[in-house]
Amino acid sequence: MSLDAAKFAADARGAIVSLLRPRARRIESARLTLIPASIASLSAEAVGDVARLAASLRVAVPEDWPPDLYDSEAVAWSLHALRQPSYRPPWSTYYFALKAGKILVGAGGFVHAPGEAGEAELGYSILAAHRRRGYASEAILALIARARSERGVRRIIAQTYPDLVASIGVLEKCGFHLDGAGEEAGAVRYVRDLG
Repeated sequence: MSLDAAKFAADARGAIVSLLRPRARRIESARLTLIPASIASLSAEAVGDVARLAASLRVAVPEDWPPDLYDSEAVAWSLHALRQPSYRPPWSTYYFALKAGKILVGAGGFVHAPGEAGEAELGYSILAAHRRRGYASEAILALIARARSERGVRRIIAQTYPDLVASIGVLEKCGFHLDGAGEEAGAVRYVRDLG
């Protein structure tokens, strides 16, 4: 088999596996569409192919993409998680796109599915040019509403740093309260009970 034929066969197998995998649904809020990451979108990001990322999401990708804290390590982690047989929607990464203009303004989502304790952890980041407009709060509340619809989720956690005052403000606005130290050195943990 030639190299081109082998690549085609591998791509075809990957496409078939992608079609058979469970898929997360888009989440709609007043101004945002939260688009679930896919193997195609994350693979495009992993190699810096902005045109392919835009095509896979069907939205514009701004020049200042990606937002702070959504780095290559986060993309690689999300891509790895989506490829696992244990992957279950909606516990993954989402892109935050403005409905008006269809442009990306941020990314975030769930770090992992809830464990036995019923905790789902979320994270998020908004492009600097789109901050202070309520997009982070809107996205977080939409993610919480989606998590609430899943069986066994009792609380949502988020971790941040004490010097990220705006991030803490967003979490508090969304009903989270300080719960102590986070997992990483210097991080703090915020919790919202869904009870």
